Amino acid sequence: MSTAAAAPRRTPVCIIGAGPAGLLLARLLRLSGIESVVLERRSREHVARRVRAGLLEQGTVQTLRTAGVGARLDREGLEHHGFRWRLPDGSAHRMPFAELCGASVWMYGQQEVVKDLLAAHTAEQSLYFGVEDVRIAELRPDGALVRCTLDGRLTEIACDFVAGCDGFHGVSRPAVPAGELTGHRLDHPVAWLGVLAAAPPLSPELIYAVSDRGFALQSMRSPTVSRLYLSVPPGEGVDHRTDAEIRQELDRRLTGGAGTLPTGPILERVLVPLRSFVAEPMQYRRLFLVGDAAHIVPPSAAKGLNLAVADARLLAEALDGWYAHGRRELLDGYSATALRRAWQGQEFSAAMTALLHPTPQESAFDRRLRGARFERLLSSTAEATAFAEQYTGLARR
Repeated sequence: MSTAAAAPRRTPVCIIGAGPAGLLLARLLRLSGIESVVLERRSREHVARRVRAGLLEQGTVQTLRTAGVGARLDREGLEHHGFRWRLPDGSAHRMPFAELCGASVWMYGQQEVVKDLLAAHTAEQSLYFGVEDVRIAELRPDGALVRCTLDGRLTEIACDFVAGCDGFHGVSRPAVPAGELTGHRLDHPVAWLGVLAAAPPLSPELIYAVSDRGFALQSMRSPTVSRLYLSVPPGEGVDHRTDAEIRQELDRRLTGGAGTLPTGPILERVLVPLRSFVAEPMQYRRLFLVGDAAHIVPPSAAKGLNLAVADARLLAEALDGWYAHGRRELLDGYSATALRRAWQGQEFSAAMTALLHPTPQESAFDRRLRGARFERLLSSTAEATAFAEQYTGLARR
């Protein structure tokens, strides 16, 4: 394989990362007539099958429709108008968020969003997988230079802008010089053990179950495939429990041990640490951080993918304003606008995490506070409406 240096390539925008944020940004730019190069470290197959979030806010769904990739979502996605609480006393209550604020959410896996974006990719777009040596070599006030190996040749990509869509562990954020960026991090004292099961969901709507044994979530990917989560100690390994033990604990938390939880083969396990992170600012010179490269949230409120889509939409609009009209105010204001939304998502995610997770370390006072919060949500229309606006994303528009 040749390693001879190639002549520098030129593109308006270099996008690092081909997850949903990077692929959506490339798609939106293409619709505006702006060319880009997308570089992804992982293989195409890995990206397409990587299972992540599955709850899409109404604004996210509308963005995907605008991008021309919403047809399959509209056919196969499960629109939800409410969810169910199961409280420590065993009582069940419905949160009718669509009635409260007029917005729905959709259950449609992140990997399905990625598949739809890949299917919309056209041959003339530059999309590379398996690029393991991406490096942001220069960040100047008027442009940037990215180096990597493409088709066996060392390549320099000269661009006007770099979009860092490569996640928390990517190369984009570390490319910002020391002292130019501040990271805020919070590690929550709990983790989630998630399983994908070939079994119908217990309920057609999500169930958030809070008990003295811990938290459990019943979600779904289809009418025949369930996505289920248990809160576990953060040091517990993904294989610490047998399939039978997982099913038994899910049944205890979701049904009170009634034995009514549908069973089926467990197809996949994943251990998810609950942590929060925000990098400020989200731009440095011509580098813009998008999605998990700039912020991560615990999965308690399912905001990660939705925040990433909002970032991609915002950056696409800013770049369109620059190339179409020579306007830079949206670019200059990208970080402030994205951070305002990100911190709103962080606040709600942290509040949901605290509400849902009794821990062995908490006091009787903490448990009473949780009970008071639930009482307000169930008795006050104003409290429930504010919660619904946060849950569906309306509060961040």
